[in-house]
Amino acid sequence: MENFTYYSPTLYEFGRGSEEKIGMLTFLTGASKVMIVYGQKYVKNNGLLDRITTSLNTLGIEWVTLGGVQPNPTDTLVYEGIKLARAKKVDGVLAVGGGSVIDTAKAIAAGTGYDGDFWDFFSGKAQVKEALPVGVLLTIPGSGSEGSGNAVITRSEDNVKLSLRTDSILKPRFAVVNPEMTFTLSARQTAIGIVDMMSHIMERYFSTTPRVEVGDRLCEGLLLALITEAPKALAEPTDYQSRANIEWAGTLAHNGLIGCGRREDWVSHYMEHEISAMYPNVAHGAGLAAVIPAWMAFMAHHKPSKVAQLGRRVFGVEAKDDRTAAIEAVASLRAFFSAVLRLPLSFKGLGIDEPDIAALVSNLHRNKGEIIGGYYRLGAEDTRQIYELIDPA
Repeated sequence: MENFTYYSPTLYEFGRGSEEKIGMLTFLTGASKVMIVYGQKYVKNNGLLDRITTSLNTLGIEWVTLGGVQPNPTDTLVYEGIKLARAKKVDGVLAVGGGSVIDTAKAIAAGTGYDGDFWDFFSGKAQVKEALPVGVLLTIPGSGSEGSGNAVITRSEDNVKLSLRTDSILKPRFAVVNPEMTFTLSARQTAIGIVDMMSHIMERYFSTTPRVEVGDRLCEGLLLALITEAPKALAEPTDYQSRANIEWAGTLAHNGLIGCGRREDWVSHYMEHEISAMYPNVAHGAGLAAVIPAWMAFMAHHKPSKVAQLGRRVFGVEAKDDRTAAIEAVASLRAFFSAVLRLPLSFKGLGIDEPDIAALVSNLHRNKGEIIGGYYRLGAEDTRQIYELIDPA
């Protein structure tokens, strides 16, 4: 295990009725006028926005709204939000939604007080030194953005999709999580959220750092919990306990805890970002369901040890030989994604009949470097093979 510093400033208000505390939690951040960022009409139509504004009004907190966040969020709405935030002199941002909404809110929070282009933070030209406080009311679990300092935005002019990572500045001051709000999610939304959670766990699990037994066991426990609870939530969408376990697992998967003391990988995320940037109709979690088994299949033949450990500890694989165990682990994961979560594992299943793999590889290494990966160092020929391993069925 390596040295680490772990700081998690987010206050979590979890459970039934927790959204009623939005006003007080916002007041505690010191904000007096907030921008409420949300996605589509659902927040208005179900009365949630009215309940939020009533709670804010009770504490004397002024508010403005910015709706219209789309999946795979782009810079267009971020620029609009920054302009609105400056004009209305807001001093806080409240995200109501899932990862796309939260990431948009974080980008607005970082860019409002910055003299340059907020994209400088994503391209690495500048570091976030200060930001408006961000609060979250989570309605779509999966991204883990409610507990992380990270955000992902696509630049619309050239479809470059990049991530921003901060240790603490953009971590939400509070996250309100009521599992009842997920009861109306479709089976597909639930499934792709679970894949996103599992991917966050595995990006940390696949590490070259030796003897991180505590971290490994935390990862394995979270994966087992998701594998256990997923079919229950899909069979009965209003099963509160299953939804609660899944939602809390999603937060723990990405709030930094399970990555303490270890090097991380993140290649699967990088590779999926290029897919959903080039083909915006692909949801992030759906793309990951295709990429992760392909990445693991490549590793089964190049560095099988940790894949084999995952197979034995999580999927009950009994093979003694690491390569065989790794291959069986990949088969088990594919079966879970396809048979239980009912997600496609192929480009065609994602709606991409003729993927431009050469362009995906070129964009990937242009954006992330000639050699990428923490668990296994990958060049362009390697990542091409992984894209080609995505199930052609």
